[in-house]
Amino acid sequence: MNILDRYILKEFIKIFLLILVSLTGLYLIADFFERMRMFLSNNATLGQMVSYSFLNIPMILSQMIPVTTLLGALLSFGILSKSSEITAMKANGVSLYRISLPIIILSFTICIAAFLLSEFITPYTTQKVKYIKLVEIQKREKLGSFKQNQIWYRGKNGIYNFSMFDPQTNTLKGIRINLFDRGMNLYERIDAKEARWEDGRWVFRNLLVTTFPKGGFPSLEKIPSRVIDLPESPSDFMAVQKDTGEMGLVELNRFIKKTRSEGYETTRYRTDMYGKIAFPLVSVILAILGISFSLRSERSGGVSQSIGTGIIIGFSYWIVFAFAISLGRSGTIPPVIAAWAANFIFGIAALLMFMRVKT
Repeated sequence: MNILDRYILKEFIKIFLLILVSLTGLYLIADFFERMRMFLSNNATLGQMVSYSFLNIPMILSQMIPVTTLLGALLSFGILSKSSEITAMKANGVSLYRISLPIIILSFTICIAAFLLSEFITPYTTQKVKYIKLVEIQKREKLGSFKQNQIWYRGKNGIYNFSMFDPQTNTLKGIRINLFDRGMNLYERIDAKEARWEDGRWVFRNLLVTTFPKGGFPSLEKIPSRVIDLPESPSDFMAVQKDTGEMGLVELNRFIKKTRSEGYETTRYRTDMYGKIAFPLVSVILAILGISFSLRSERSGGVSQSIGTGIIIGFSYWIVFAFAISLGRSGTIPPVIAAWAANFIFGIAALLMFMRVKT
């Protein structure tokens, strides 16, 4: 690494860290005031509020790193261009591709760091944030756990076991319910393919009900559909079911394999899994976009316009990414295509723009 590389990296890192800290701080302040009503209505302690905000930082960083990389590249190269330092480098025989190389290499490092953050730290802190909100602040009693990719829940009338709970549709799948009397004697077991929360009640489908009479033999009964009067509502299971953001890539892949082996649809989860792989790579794409826009004009008059245009295109990535992910979750397009569509579109655009830069 020569002096020029160190100088460019120093300018980029300085701007990158300043923007990252500023955006993270603004997010924390906005989120704190948005949650203020929840904190006050539940008499949350200062420690709970601080813990809630602090543990949100890894999730915020994972979301802010790509846009910070974009702004860092735009501003650092824009400043170098405005002060004619880019022109001086070109006059000494250094091409713009060579000038950009340190930032591009560093953006790959940022991608790896963002992936490791989202894989090993963010799932744990997201779980803790959820626990603080639902159990410690809102005082919901946690009666279940998510173990071996299944939900185990101690209900008021028995012990429930579910393969999964979909909070989007309020649907339980792979249900096994063991009901006990006051003497803790098993008197009925309910196995069902799924149960959906409809009009304030649980509607079970494809049931197999096993009754255990005292002193007699168990009896089996198959029922297409029945309303089961469970005292729990969907909100009681939300504190137990892990969302995709609370699982790392390995855990999510294991959950998908198990769920598919049981015959349940996993399109939504596969889309999110591929999205976890594709999203960190956007830092490189946005860095190249930022460099390309800032170098379109080496005179000060075009810097502001290039930065504004670059930011608009950079933020539009999230619109395309979110739209493609929603199509993938609904099954409209394959999950892999949904996760990588935005990267492919913006990656091609970034390469074309970078190749058109006058070196």
